[in-house]
Amino acid sequence: MGKKQGVDYSIYGRALLLLVKNPSIIALPLLAAVIDVLVHYIGAVTTDPLGGLGTSIFAFISQIVYLFAFGGAIIQANNAARGYKAGFDEAWEEAKRKAGGIIIAAVGFVFIGSLGPYVAQLIPIPNLGIALELIAYFFLIFTIPAAAIGGLPGGLAISASFQTVRANVVPALILAVAYAIVFFGLPQLAIMVGAGLSPFAYSLILALANAIALAYLAFPFATTYDDIAFKRW
Repeated sequence: MGKKQGVDYSIYGRALLLLVKNPSIIALPLLAAVIDVLVHYIGAVTTDPLGGLGTSIFAFISQIVYLFAFGGAIIQANNAARGYKAGFDEAWEEAKRKAGGIIIAAVGFVFIGSLGPYVAQLIPIPNLGIALELIAYFFLIFTIPAAAIGGLPGGLAISASFQTVRANVVPALILAVAYAIVFFGLPQLAIMVGAGLSPFAYSLILALANAIALAYLAFPFATTYDDIAFKRW
């Protein structure tokens, strides 16, 4: 079939320019971030008879909203990076068509990723829970791209992610490192900027930082998976 061209690592630099040229990619992540703020606010002011379980439910809802928004951003980012029509409307329509698969994949992503601490309770090894979480999320890293770009429903997207990571450890590791740097670095900067502001204003600044981080990361997540899964021969 020819020679594989491999992953285009220049996307980590080009993503900034592409995001500036296509600012609407931030729309869904920003909406998700605002919903996250509102969900946590509602959870904080509502008398919750379920106690800790209620807090977990609110956190779960926020995670699913974020992952679905990330799926939509990935669709639009991939279109922009490949030179296709990259409008928000087209990406939103595609995201809606694939919504079931993306949401089910997101639920599986959150569920499997959260199993580490429970397993660690059965095996008393220091930091085992954290290690298991990191390993799980590493192998799940392509789950949302597989659902959003590949159109794979739920469990198949999770399976595709595991197989893709096993066959492409280096690109997956680079993507994981980029995620850690961007998604934890930018919000930390927002925390510094928002110091001294009212809690609500601080939450909005942090939401904006999270949205920008997800919008940027949508590009390497999209093109790395696209390069690998569809093997541009």
